[in-house]
Amino acid sequence: MLALLFAALGRRGHVDAPPPPPPLTAAESALLAQAAPFDLTKMVKLPGPPVGAAFSVADSGVWLTAASVVAQCAKLGLVASGGEGVIATVAIQPGSQVAVLTTPGGAPALPLARRAPPRAAMGYYPGFPTGQPGEVATQLLGPGSPRQAQRDQPAADDLVWAEVGRTEGLRGSLSGLIGAPVLDDAGRAIGVTLAIAPRRGELYTTTPQAMGAALAAARQQPSPQAAGVSLTPDNYGLAADDLRRSLRIAPVVCAP
Repeated sequence: MLALLFAALGRRGHVDAPPPPPPLTAAESALLAQAAPFDLTKMVKLPGPPVGAAFSVADSGVWLTAASVVAQCAKLGLVASGGEGVIATVAIQPGSQVAVLTTPGGAPALPLARRAPPRAAMGYYPGFPTGQPGEVATQLLGPGSPRQAQRDQPAADDLVWAEVGRTEGLRGSLSGLIGAPVLDDAGRAIGVTLAIAPRRGELYTTTPQAMGAALAAARQQPSPQAAGVSLTPDNYGLAADDLRRSLRIAPVVCAP
């Protein structure tokens, strides 16, 4: 009985998501690309592997990602499907950790949280962790500390999250989550993913204030009527699939 009790308690805090759906066929990818909300006359081939993710904050074509994603490419593209997408225009302030992207046409926006949630709140990361669809569930530890403000780590006022679950079978680096949002249980974006420390099982994001400051500096407004999706430890995998299929979260690649 004691062994069963300890096993149950050990699994209580671990919430894995089911594997993502199988890749689309070529015909399905072509149909999805045609149905993409981007301006079809601006669609180009984007064959490169993802270097991160971006998420929509305005239906007109305004996105947020991490500055480190932008730094990897001379020119950025957002992939719709089947290796096709659009070129993004980048706006980033010196010293900012958040980049604002604009595209010809956009996807339904994610709502933005106004403040960070309380400690131990759940956070969900839908994106492309290994270049393929996947997601991670976390709990908020709190703001960063000077110990964590080292090379490739966030500043002291960023948020630190502990991983408590991930897509079943997901292995390897989670670097493809950089630029993806962390979402609260109402589907609101709390921050932009900045860095991952796999040995500590921690992920680091900006605060809501940092997202607002980046948008203000770029003179862009988030969609005021953006609707979130309810997220729980039981449904976050399926919800993440829907967010990716609707291009509310899209892979970022280096454009030729």
